Amino acid sequence: MNTSKKIFTKETILPQLEQWRCQGDVVFTNGCFDIVHLGHVDYLEKSRNLGVRMIVGLNTDASVSRLKGPERPLVNEYARARVMAAFEFVDAVILFDEPTPLELITFLKPDILVKGDDYTVDNIVGADVVIAHGGAVKTIALVQGYSTTSMVNKIKQML
Repeated sequence: MNTSKKIFTKETILPQLEQWRCQGDVVFTNGCFDIVHLGHVDYLEKSRNLGVRMIVGLNTDASVSRLKGPERPLVNEYARARVMAAFEFVDAVILFDEPTPLELITFLKPDILVKGDDYTVDNIVGADVVIAHGGAVKTIALVQGYSTTSMVNKIKQML
């Protein structure tokens, strides 16, 4: 399988999205996924189990830098997208450059929007859009002790 075929734009995903909707619930989540670790794998796998297809919104390099600072991302957007696309439980990856995935969520209208349990439905971007469209918003328990920021800090201490 050529995993790069799982990397879409908003325009190229439309025909596929309509086909997936006929199969069942489409799940959406998003993130930077700069250094992929066990916490990410567990979270993504559990998210996919909530529906039949899963789309991951991935922050562009510029977006990650604006959110996390000039030293990030450590891994460029193409490489991050390919890694996400390589997971069998990820059906599509779409890059977004905005500060939040609201525009992408509004465009995709996923059946289920997922974030980690460090969020509540009240502060999940796009929750109102998904709920208004008849969808659901879910949180997934995060694996404790795993975060990219803590890994970056640990690596810095070792240098």
